Amino acid sequence: MLPIGDDNRSRRTIPLVTYALIVLNVLFFFVELSGGDAFIEKWAFVPSRFLANPGGDFLTILTSMFMHGGWVHLGGNMLYLWIFGDNVEDRFGHVKFSIFYLVCGVAATFAQLAFSTGSNVPNLGASGAIAGVLGAYILMFPQGKVNVLMGRGVIPMPALVVIGFWIVLQLFSGIGSIAASAQTGGVAYMAHVGGFLAGLVLTFLLGGRRGTTALTGRE
Repeated sequence: MLPIGDDNRSRRTIPLVTYALIVLNVLFFFVELSGGDAFIEKWAFVPSRFLANPGGDFLTILTSMFMHGGWVHLGGNMLYLWIFGDNVEDRFGHVKFSIFYLVCGVAATFAQLAFSTGSNVPNLGASGAIAGVLGAYILMFPQGKVNVLMGRGVIPMPALVVIGFWIVLQLFSGIGSIAASAQTGGVAYMAHVGGFLAGLVLTFLLGGRRGTTALTGRE
C-alpha cells in the first residue's frame, strides 16, 4: 500500500515551505551519511546528555529533526510530508506553517524525553514534526481521501487509514535501523504521540480547523 497523492485542486498557493523542508531533509541526510557515526553522535538528540547539559546540547533539538536512520525512514517521511504538508501549509499560510512544523517537532522531542530521561540512544528524525502535520490534516480535512497504489491499481482511501499506515512504517523502519546499526538510534514512539497531539492542539489554537474541505480524487 503506497500513497501517491491527494487532490490539490482546492490548493491556492505554492507550498514553498513544504518543498524547502523536503530539500533540507534530503541535503542534511547526505551530510549525515558523509559525517558518519561522529556526526550522528554530535547532532542527534540524546536524552541523558541533554539533561546533563541543556545549554550546550540545545541545538540538537533542531538538528535531530532533519536527521534520519536510513533511506526507508527518510523516504517514508518525505513522501508523507509531500502529500499532506502542502494542504496544511495552504490552510495555515507559509509563516504560520513554518512555526507550526518546528513547534510540533520540538514537542515531539520533549515528549520522548519525558519517557526516556536516562537513555543514551540518539533520537533523530522528522517523524514527530510530520506527525503534527498529519494531526492537522485530520482536523482540517476529516473527509479527505488519499490515492493509494495497490497492486496495479490506484484506490482512494480514507486519510485516517493511510496515516495509520505511516505510523506502522515509522515503527518498523526504526526497528530496522537499530538492528542494522545501533549508532543510528531509532524512531521514538512517544515522539510520534507528542507530535501528533501537538498538531491537534495547535490546529485548534491557530484556527486551522475552520472550513473542513473534503479532498478527493487524483493529484
